[in-house]
Amino acid sequence: MLNLVRPAFVLLVLLSALTGLAYPLAITGIAQVALNGAANGSLLTRNGVLVGSSLIGQTFASAKYFQGRPSATQAPDPKDASKTVDAPYNASNSTGSNLGPTSQKLMDRVKAATQGAKGPVPADSVTTSASGLDPHISPENAFAQAEAVAAARGAPADRIRALVESHVEGRALGLIGEPRVNVLELNLALDGEFATSATK
Repeated sequence: MLNLVRPAFVLLVLLSALTGLAYPLAITGIAQVALNGAANGSLLTRNGVLVGSSLIGQTFASAKYFQGRPSATQAPDPKDASKTVDAPYNASNSTGSNLGPTSQKLMDRVKAATQGAKGPVPADSVTTSASGLDPHISPENAFAQAEAVAAARGAPADRIRALVESHVEGRALGLIGEPRVNVLELNLALDGEFATSATK
């Protein structure tokens, strides 16, 4: 019996050390060397202060900033733990919206977002992403916001549009995905080019 148990125990310890320690440590080490920024969360700073990650969207309250797409993430209601409240870009509760075309909440949100819009409205300005954390918007969405951001900052609209144009990311390898604009990176560039005391 001991002859059967001992090899099994040794194999268990060996494979646990190999797959539970050696492999994860090796992959972590390779990631730290080859992709240091991504391995540590793609964090972005302004004046040495952490302001967010280029991988997770966030809400900007000021009209001086470009706005991300709507987020459907939620968090427990602080007044009643059995209920939830809207908590945009809550990274601990990534989720999309399951609101259907007959949902009054969805219709109200779309009406509010399109009120006063001139011309077609980009779909991503009124729809949530599957994760609720998408940090990107379409170039069309960014260009549609450019005039309002320029007016709020008292800046020339053509300079704001040029800044948007310089932040359009193309398709990966030229064919995967869609062109997009990272909202946080664009807003940081805005602050860099047009100094402002406004906060998020």
